[in-house]
Amino acid sequence: MKRGLLASLLVLPSFVVPMTAATVRVVQTNAAGDEALLIDPATNKVILKMPNLEAVHGVAFSPDGERTYFTVEADSTVKAVETRTGKIVGSVKLSGHPNNIAVSKDGKRIFAGIAVAPGAVDVIDAATMKNVKSVPIKGAVHNVYVTPDGKYMVAGSAGGSIVQVFDAVTLEPSWELKMDKGVRCMAFEKAPDGSTARLFMQLSDVHGVAVIDFKAHKEVTRLMLPNEPKNGVAHSGAPSHGLGVTADGKTLLVDSSIAEGVFFYSLPDLKLLGFVKTGNTPDWITLTPDSKTAYIANAGSNSVSVLNIAERKEVTRIPAGEVPKRNGTVVLR
Repeated sequence: MKRGLLASLLVLPSFVVPMTAATVRVVQTNAAGDEALLIDPATNKVILKMPNLEAVHGVAFSPDGERTYFTVEADSTVKAVETRTGKIVGSVKLSGHPNNIAVSKDGKRIFAGIAVAPGAVDVIDAATMKNVKSVPIKGAVHNVYVTPDGKYMVAGSAGGSIVQVFDAVTLEPSWELKMDKGVRCMAFEKAPDGSTARLFMQLSDVHGVAVIDFKAHKEVTRLMLPNEPKNGVAHSGAPSHGLGVTADGKTLLVDSSIAEGVFFYSLPDLKLLGFVKTGNTPDWITLTPDSKTAYIANAGSNSVSVLNIAERKEVTRIPAGEVPKRNGTVVLR
């Protein structure tokens, strides 16, 4: 029987009941702190602090949720952490200063974006925690993703203003698209057959979203966010940073630092549904698998806004550490 977190979560009067169903948790990093937070969506309380992660940035998970992987800026590493306990169980040195991170669908590879020139995605063997390959990218990598169907690894460069798509197994280039501005955050829309239909992409100095036809390899429209409200200001050339597509494929959520909140759009037609005010500098979004709740990292106010997606309202705000940025939703199976 596991102790610690497991025992504190599922306790009856006289004995501990083991987890038998999937358990959802939200992990929030603190870019200027030294720990990550584990949040229980049922209570919206921090139930565990994962220590010894100085300047932790990106976060991703093994398929079974048992391991959480972080990019750590302080020592340019990827660290593997037991999700239930917060114990560091592995660490690997990267080829340069990291940004975001992704995991292959089978869980065998970890992809870490290298945020310094000339740019690369380091490929880590998850079983051995060895850095086995660096895939060259045309510019420092801001974010790296794996498409929902697991077929492609996608890297975007803010400095190179380019998105590059690779076969996730062979790591051979598939296609690329040059943009007019630096490539930042992305989210993916599924087609009915499970493949990727559209890629939603935020760009440097653009208060909106570029909409990319993934199969045609071209931008088909640019969704500009409303000019009002103006509650805040853009930071670091990112007036809009953080977006997500709900698991049911019905809603696109887009952060706005200028508005200090989140705009909601219907899918597939991209019609504006509404706006919710959050904290200062909303920087990243993670969504629960039931499409009911969104967690917004407020980097400028050291908090996480919890939004009810259907009602489009903030239901609570969770205190975080220093400069919360990347976050993610993990399902423990």
